[in-house]
Amino acid sequence: MKDFIDKIRILLKSKFDLIDNEKLKKNLLNALPFWIGAFITGTTAVIYAKLFFWAELGTHLIYENARWSFFVITPLCFVLAWSMVVRYAPFSGGSGIPQVIASIELSGQKNNHKVNLLLSLRTILIKIISSVVMVFGGGVIGREGPMIQISASIFKKINDLLPAWYPKISKQNMIVTGAAAGLASAFNTPLGGIVFAIEELTRTHFNLFKSALLTGVIIAGLTALNFLGPYLYLGYPRLDGVTSWIIITIIPLAIVTGFAGSGMGSIILYIFKKKSILKKNYQKIIYVAICGLIIASLAILIDIKTFGSGKDIMVTTLFTDQKQLEWYVPFLRIIGPIISFSTGAAGGIFAPSLSAGASIGAVFSGWLQLSNPDTNLIILCGMTGFLTSITRSPFTSSIIVLEMTNTHNVIFYIMLTALLSNLIATLISRKSFYDLLKNQYVDVVNKVKI
Repeated sequence: MKDFIDKIRILLKSKFDLIDNEKLKKNLLNALPFWIGAFITGTTAVIYAKLFFWAELGTHLIYENARWSFFVITPLCFVLAWSMVVRYAPFSGGSGIPQVIASIELSGQKNNHKVNLLLSLRTILIKIISSVVMVFGGGVIGREGPMIQISASIFKKINDLLPAWYPKISKQNMIVTGAAAGLASAFNTPLGGIVFAIEELTRTHFNLFKSALLTGVIIAGLTALNFLGPYLYLGYPRLDGVTSWIIITIIPLAIVTGFAGSGMGSIILYIFKKKSILKKNYQKIIYVAICGLIIASLAILIDIKTFGSGKDIMVTTLFTDQKQLEWYVPFLRIIGPIISFSTGAAGGIFAPSLSAGASIGAVFSGWLQLSNPDTNLIILCGMTGFLTSITRSPFTSSIIVLEMTNTHNVIFYIMLTALLSNLIATLISRKSFYDLLKNQYVDVVNKVKI
């Protein structure tokens, strides 16, 4: 493998030596690592999406034919997913976004050995396997946050492999671009990836690498697009005929999702804090197994909607006539991520947050007996509000929902929900869920002795 990489380096050097225009040569050399990383990211995103889909499909098939078996399957999958993280890649657990934010912060301080703990090839492998095992067992997780860490790891590794003669490329810029490309390829939302990089990952120095960021997002998105074809993450919900007074419903919905999302994040952080008293390995295993039993019990005894990322809830409520949900579904979609995420196994919270918001919107609609177009708008606003209250990134949340459904004609309602939800969440906690987790990862990494 090393000989092959060395041959590639020599070949690249010989080809670029033939270019006379020094400025053109430098620009090409600077852009090439971003392009390669974006292509690999897009390909990885497609494979990851397929694995996730098959895992969730397997969960539904087992549920239909032998649902009681989940009292065994779910705890086993939870423990297996958690143990892989603990044993092989301790920093691959959870969403991955806090790890990426921590990596960006640390890379600016030239702590390469610390960044290696957060972003590596091993992290990619364990992240994928652990989260797929987790969702097969019914874990209430998503793949979008993990894809951000996976993509950032890909870009970081490419940066590490650059030869000594290569022009200096900022590792920090590579990681930021990788994260943005990961989100873009996971949701097929290029603007969402760009806004996410600006709003969540870095608020400075954007002009210095905006071209690399834009091209990275575009190539990753096009790669996924060529494999999967033209698609929207969800689809085209019907929004013609929305009533003018719907804003009266959107305002309280934004308040509810603001409290619900930030409350969910606060509970997860509280559980993490309390879990620190579990010192023995067997105690941690028992805790994870109990989490699996709780999720299995909720799904078997109450509703299968407890399981999985919740994408099927969004699709059903937005694109069929089955728009209303039982009053308890939002509670299941909030309890599920709390329990699943607190295990420490790999898995994101983006999709579960969107599905929780969608379920709240559907319940609101049922209570008010809204028309189908009004219901679709309320569901989209619920998704935006809940995601915003977790990420504290109102523009990113708005753009993602707008792009994944192509509903730009209701942008005012979407952004109003995001801003109100963000205001409510800020009243509960000044720092976002990801910021607080990022600080924990930075503290742990700084204590690791290399």
